[in-house]
Amino acid sequence: GEKPYKCEHCDAKFREKSVLKSHGKIHTREKSFKCKHCNATFSQLNHLNVHIKIHTGEKPYKCELCDAKFREKSVLKSHVKIHTREKYFKCKHCNATFSQLNHLNVHIKIHTGEKPYTCEYCDDK
Repeated sequence: GEKPYKCEHCDAKFREKSVLKSHGKIHTREKSFKCKHCNATFSQLNHLNVHIKIHTGEKPYKCELCDAKFREKSVLKSHVKIHTREKYFKCKHCNATFSQLNHLNVHIKIHTGEKPYTCEYCDDK
């Protein structure tokens, strides 16, 4: 469909002017949605709704392949790649591939020699 409303700050386009206005708050840093459980504030209502699930413990998105549950649909979609063996993230140093970006980032530390984790029993990294 046609998206006639373009953001003046980025390349985003929208079908409805109201959605453009809501999106614009990201750039102006206007945060008019406040969490009633803590001091967190958000520029968009959907971001607040995701955040509130931290307080309620709600995890409405369930993996159909295992018992894992998630607060966000995007996290479930990323998780499912573990089961389907989809590997979109490739190491630029070797041929290793990963289904999740955070797994690639941990792997890359092998090549860079970075050792950010300290042993809980001694001072070694």
